[in-house]
Amino acid sequence: MKAALAHRKIGFFLVLASVLALGVAWWVENILHIMPCELCLVERWPWRIVLLVGLIDILLPGVAGGPVLWLSVPLLVASIGLAFCHAGVEWGWWPSPLPGCQAPHIHGTTMAERLASMPLLPGKPCDYPTYLVPAVPLSMSVLGGLYAAAVLGIFVVMKQRAKQAVRRIFH
Repeated sequence: MKAALAHRKIGFFLVLASVLALGVAWWVENILHIMPCELCLVERWPWRIVLLVGLIDILLPGVAGGPVLWLSVPLLVASIGLAFCHAGVEWGWWPSPLPGCQAPHIHGTTMAERLASMPLLPGKPCDYPTYLVPAVPLSMSVLGGLYAAAVLGIFVVMKQRAKQAVRRIFH
């Protein structure tokens, strides 16, 4: 019983961490009206899946929940990797791997053809960082990577404590 409760706490933690990450992204986009770039949008996907992993653990405790929690590890590592990739693009270390981050290719000989080939919505370049806190020189992508690393560290500690709790129960 205590082991299932310990795993459920981890599930709740993952849900809260995911909701916070996605909530901040939503707030920046919809309240502050800062357009995300294509890399920003991709960086949200690991958090959506981590949210699902946490919900599975909460709704299906025990056999289905505990082992499913380990799926969050590669997802959080992917989130850290995506943040590192995005930071490298922002710092000019490499070009963005996504075509949506590049300047649009406008073609045509007449003005009407050129206007027709333009995207409907302007895209935000991936090498233009968003700083949420003016006094902190860390972009939103870097902060997201640090947050994912912190969540991963807390997850590992919580998993280790849950494992120790199970050992104490059976020994």
